[in-house]
Amino acid sequence: MTGPQLVVLREVAAEERSASALARAVSVSLPTLSGIVARLEGRGLVARRRGDEDRRQVLISITHAGRKILEAAPAPLQKAFTDRFERLEEWEQTQILSVLQRVVAMMEADELDASPILTTGAIDATGRRSRRTPVTNPDLPPGARAKSDPPPRPA
Repeated sequence: MTGPQLVVLREVAAEERSASALARAVSVSLPTLSGIVARLEGRGLVARRRGDEDRRQVLISITHAGRKILEAAPAPLQKAFTDRFERLEEWEQTQILSVLQRVVAMMEADELDASPILTTGAIDATGRRSRRTPVTNPDLPPGARAKSDPPPRPA
């Protein structure tokens, strides 16, 4: 079972929901949710049914087999982390938060030009891709290309 499937299963175990409400609850698009629910339904872990008041509405609920799977599934990592974090002394929590805030501040890339990282080929001094200089990989024998390298252009 994938992580997203487990998250969806946990949400529908809490309460039967419409597809759109479930998509919002797990922060995925409706088409993505539809694929996840289809796979869960195929395994007999959830069931879909039409709403009683609005027949256009599709409600998703957990099945008995789905509840059995959840009983055997490990607790979500974020829950375990939160539980352990809350048991720390207040000064330890403050110190961890302070360090994490510092790391976040150090990693902000608002001023960085990521284009040299996102392109292939040699990068000239201005940060632009140079088409004249071939990229060499010291791990490959001379003349060999990596699978990700574009094919050589005819001369």
